[in-house]
Amino acid sequence: MPLLVGPFVRCGLDVQLLVLWLSFAGVTCTGSEHAATATQPAAFSDLLPHFLVEPEDEFIVKNKPVMLTCRSTPATQIYFKCNGEWVHQDDHLIVRTVDPATALPVMEVTIEITRQQVEKIFGLDEYWCQCVAWSTTGTQKSQKAYIRIAYLRKNFEEEPQAKEVALDQEVSLRCHPPEGVPQPEVEWQRNEDVIDPQSDPNFVITADHNLVIKKARLADTGNYTCVAKNIVARRKSNSATVLIYVDGGWSEWSKWSACGADCAMWRSRECTQPSPGTGGKDCQGLDLQSLNCTSEQCPQTVSGTEDVALYVGMVAVALCLTLLLIIVVLVYRRKKAGLDADVADSSILTTGFQPMGIKPSKPENSHLLTIQPDLTSTTTSYQGTLRARHDATGKFSMTNGPLLDPLPKGSHTLHNGKLNSDPADFVSRLSTQSYFKTLSRDVANTSYGTFNFLGGRLTIPNTGISLLIPPEAIPRGKIYEIYLTVQKKEDLRLPLAGCQTLISPVVSCGPPGVVLSRPVILSMDQCSDACLDNWAVRLKKQTYEGAWEDVLLMGEELTSDPYYCQLEAETCQLFSEQLGTFALVGESLHMGAAKRLRLVLFSDAYCSTLEYNIRVYCMDDTQDVFKEVMQMERQLGGRLIDEPHILLFKDSYHNLRLSIHDMPQAHWRSKLLAGYQEIPFYHIWNGSQRYLHCTFTLERLSLSTCDLTCQLCVWQVEGEGQSFSLNFNIAKDTRAVDSEFLLMDNNATALAGPSAFQIPYLIRQKICSSLDAPCPNGADWRMLAQRLKLERHMSFFASKASPTSAILDLWEAQHFHSGNINQLAAVMADIGKQEAMIFLVSDGEC
Repeated sequence: MPLLVGPFVRCGLDVQLLVLWLSFAGVTCTGSEHAATATQPAAFSDLLPHFLVEPEDEFIVKNKPVMLTCRSTPATQIYFKCNGEWVHQDDHLIVRTVDPATALPVMEVTIEITRQQVEKIFGLDEYWCQCVAWSTTGTQKSQKAYIRIAYLRKNFEEEPQAKEVALDQEVSLRCHPPEGVPQPEVEWQRNEDVIDPQSDPNFVITADHNLVIKKARLADTGNYTCVAKNIVARRKSNSATVLIYVDGGWSEWSKWSACGADCAMWRSRECTQPSPGTGGKDCQGLDLQSLNCTSEQCPQTVSGTEDVALYVGMVAVALCLTLLLIIVVLVYRRKKAGLDADVADSSILTTGFQPMGIKPSKPENSHLLTIQPDLTSTTTSYQGTLRARHDATGKFSMTNGPLLDPLPKGSHTLHNGKLNSDPADFVSRLSTQSYFKTLSRDVANTSYGTFNFLGGRLTIPNTGISLLIPPEAIPRGKIYEIYLTVQKKEDLRLPLAGCQTLISPVVSCGPPGVVLSRPVILSMDQCSDACLDNWAVRLKKQTYEGAWEDVLLMGEELTSDPYYCQLEAETCQLFSEQLGTFALVGESLHMGAAKRLRLVLFSDAYCSTLEYNIRVYCMDDTQDVFKEVMQMERQLGGRLIDEPHILLFKDSYHNLRLSIHDMPQAHWRSKLLAGYQEIPFYHIWNGSQRYLHCTFTLERLSLSTCDLTCQLCVWQVEGEGQSFSLNFNIAKDTRAVDSEFLLMDNNATALAGPSAFQIPYLIRQKICSSLDAPCPNGADWRMLAQRLKLERHMSFFASKASPTSAILDLWEAQHFHSGNINQLAAVMADIGKQEAMIFLVSDGEC
């Protein structure tokens, strides 16, 4: 037997003892650093060791170590060698036994392999271990055991795609599972049920994991999902909807009819062999044929005076209609000519800021506001040009960013601070600038105005989006033409990764690069659950090159940042010292994070066939998306059939399911073959599709059936969802699309100067001068923030030159339409600063 080297330490025996051990193989070395040996019978001293158990390949799952075991007989020593290096003897766990049948010694050795050991050489070579066993005759090596780190990537390399296939045709759905170690197994599901090709031979799963339906049946319609799994995880692909349709086929022709009064006979056929179904094509060709009869078969009739009278009447009606049309055209042209002569030039947005009338004070606030505007005139006009007053000094130059064209000359009119202009003209001019070519051309979702140091407000009706430009935000002597618009998400391709999702509209305000003395406030809806324990909320801003960058992480704001965001239950207010394109992106921190979805039901306003459709929209709970869906349904002639419901959609990877129940079977039936419909999780979470909805096609058994009662359920997890109880008459359009659910915002989209604010400018200055200075008893801006429940933003307010001004800006942004200045006065009185709200100002001072 060769002497042991490497990790072994030689025994402290003399040479004679070593010779005896080599001769009789009956001496055992002693010492804590030595592997144990076993005494063997002399009859077996010439046997080589052989392995009863050899190490097997193992996979490390997450951070759990694996155990490798060797068992050999007869063996005096067993050691492990991993990647060419001996494992230290202290890391061996040794168990010695004797085989009762042969009396041979049996030695079993176990070692532990950790993830850290494997990762040291991971990527360079595979990690392997091998046993080496000794006996008095020689050594034996076991097979190599390979240890690999198990994993399964998240994204499928190829996912199944939705298909529409004719009945009896072959269907092939492709699936390339994500990379994984060990190689993942693949199974297919239809509507969450596992497909077993052995129980249903119509299904075949190929060697490359594709699913083949040999002969499509109507029952094969459903949502198909590819599932990959190994010892680490289980991944599901996006579901692919397979729709099996049936093309219609003609029945046999009927017999020819008897010859009629028009000397013709008829025959017909029907599209019932089979009837078209689930989107299949109707029969092609005529369903009715005619044939002239022979003269002997024609019934003999004589034309009477009734036919002559009919023809005369038709000619008379045609003449009357022609005369009426001529009269209407003449009246319309005369009225149009009169209106054109009275139209005033209102292109205010192509010139500088104009003087305006102050909005009359409200009666309920008369005891607070003593500034009396001139109520004898509601319109202030300026005829002429502002270019002569501003171009000479160059006050409109903006050097920090792209500019709009110089303001042209013209005459302009302001009505009570409302700015009127041609939306199409503004968008057309704006789109000629290089930076603005990517802006939305949707005039209905764009607002704009011309402002100076007095500030103002831009609002996009029915979207919850507004831009507040506080007084002194625009430097004195500057005049800016500012716009506000909602961008379409699919046009911008906002990059989202991992668990990120868009929780607000994408809003642009500009032009970028203008110089601001104070932050403006951008208000918009957001659809997260507003719990920062569940979310990491980031503000993203689009650069000049079109890329997106993170400019703010909520909860980690710095006072030096040019942005600050206040997140509320359903809205957010963004303080920004720069104009640009912004969006809020939320990244869920755990599966408890939820988005608010607004569920809205529409149907056809008029139904003249047996089929009746109910559309269920699942949209982000923001007003701008709701407005788009309402406008689209109005164009489609849809009707709102129930109040919108709110559903919390969690980051649980569960799809959204929709089903319809409890219909009167005697009158209605559903054409949905599966038990429910499903919207994939990622379609909702990523917002990859606009106007996401499911359609339920119902069929009434008779055209006289008009009353529909049913239950429509929408859920993500069993026991948590929303249910619509429907009970209405499909023949009565009782609730139009533009009902009370689409609140018509009749306020002006652009307000400039004092009319844009609840608090008059002079009163605002008095409040700021009264509360900005620190007060020993705390009756200063800090108490104002506490009374208005804004104390969590104290550090932000304290970083401003006038904390009170920042608080009042936020109050104006939050309460422009719903705010009551009496409540603000009550807060001031509670602080002990009522003198800041109640004072006298002469008309001259105003």
